Amino acid sequence: MLEYQIAPDALQHKTILITGAGDGIGRVAALSYAAHGATVILLGKTVKKLEAVYDEIIALGGPQPAIVPLDLMGASEQHYQDMAETIAEQFGALDGLLHNAGLLGVLGPIEHTDLKSFQDVMQVNVTAQLMMTKALLPILRQAKHASVLFTSSGVGRQGRAYWGGYAISKFATEGLMQVLAHECEGSSVRVNSINPGPTRTAMRASAYPAENPATLLTAEQIMPTYLYLMSDQSIAENGNAFSAQ
Repeated sequence: MLEYQIAPDALQHKTILITGAGDGIGRVAALSYAAHGATVILLGKTVKKLEAVYDEIIALGGPQPAIVPLDLMGASEQHYQDMAETIAEQFGALDGLLHNAGLLGVLGPIEHTDLKSFQDVMQVNVTAQLMMTKALLPILRQAKHASVLFTSSGVGRQGRAYWGGYAISKFATEGLMQVLAHECEGSSVRVNSINPGPTRTAMRASAYPAENPATLLTAEQIMPTYLYLMSDQSIAENGNAFSAQ
């Protein structure tokens, strides 16, 4: 998939929401989608970072983005419902949803797992994604072809020692994707997951502090799979677990 190419205007007239859009893979996905014609909705908890991405998109001549400041840790079901209503009023439909935001939490053996840390990871990585998707499904169904993309991990497909709550949350993410994909089968909404693989991001550096980041692919280099799954080229894909590397 690293070699996949889509037309420069493949996402034109599409509206795509990206969570965790302020930096890392989310930022690059937002820039890439905008560069291919999409109007992107930038969601994150740090307004300054979202504004910086907004400015980058405008400077590159992309469609004017929208900003949604929201902290997934404390967001309520009403926050998601209000957000969905605002998007419906402004855009009418939602063509894509990239669940990119995630929390690493504390890595360590299960016997040392801290309840608060575990609950925080599950809140951001699973509960928030479930409730946000629930709220957005009605406007995703308004699109001719809509794509919901969950971010997985290698440790969410094969368990690994000391990855604790993060790995468990990513197994749950895969399960959420499969359940929703089955429910959406035969509809205009498709649901898949993507494992970005080892990528040069701040989260990766936190998990592997001794690793040389120069040995990793950049977020820009793994974008082909992200672009494919948001474009109409992937309308037949549903319930599949993709790897970007």
